[in-house]
Amino acid sequence: MAITLKSARVNKDLTQAQAAKLIGITVDTLSNYERGKSYPDVPVIQKIEEVYEVSYSDLIFCPKQRLNRKYIEN
Repeated sequence: MAITLKSARVNKDLTQAQAAKLIGITVDTLSNYERGKSYPDVPVIQKIEEVYEVSYSDLIFCPKQRLNRKYIEN
């Protein structure tokens, strides 16, 4: 199931500040990832998978308005 990075965070009931701390990045960096302004490197992706308990292959690293309609969450 495809899920945006932001949705994965919200599903874990984490604020950006909480998630960023657990991942080991700044809030600004996480915000940029969620908005598709920048993309994490492999070690950060692995930490995101661990913290959000989701596979990289299920994550969408771009904002909703740029997604194909079939992937947009309600």
